[in-house]
Amino acid sequence: MKRRELDGCPITGVLQMLGDKWSMLVVRELSTGPKRTMELLTSLFPISSRTLVGRLRDMEQDRLVERTDFGGNPPHIEYELTPRGRLLLPLLDSLRQVGLVLQCNECDDRKLRMGAYCEYCPKNEPVEDLELPPKRQAPHVRREQDDSIVLL
Repeated sequence: MKRRELDGCPITGVLQMLGDKWSMLVVRELSTGPKRTMELLTSLFPISSRTLVGRLRDMEQDRLVERTDFGGNPPHIEYELTPRGRLLLPLLDSLRQVGLVLQCNECDDRKLRMGAYCEYCPKNEPVEDLELPPKRQAPHVRREQDDSIVLL
């Protein structure tokens, strides 16, 4: 992902690291333990191998994941979350809870499409009632109707 000059805001900084559509899904897949590149490709379908490797490199540079090369033929490479990467797990859980409240996806949809439920958010896990922030309302300024005609 192309890096931009930051404005010093922590939100901008974390969005620069995680602001694409695949980063948090990589974190979700690695939340259960180390995975090989092909395991990630399979579980993150339809991501391309080029996109996945690029995201993993960026996340490794940001010290969110650690790459371990066990050598061998074919190469045996595993990725896992670093302690810094595990700091994202509460954010992942918050995204899951908001997704459930907003009914963004149903677990049965995933089961139908992928043949399995998401390991991180199993179907029968209870959803806690989230207290949503109060809805902001624009101030309504009612102007009196002026039926007069102004001639200049």
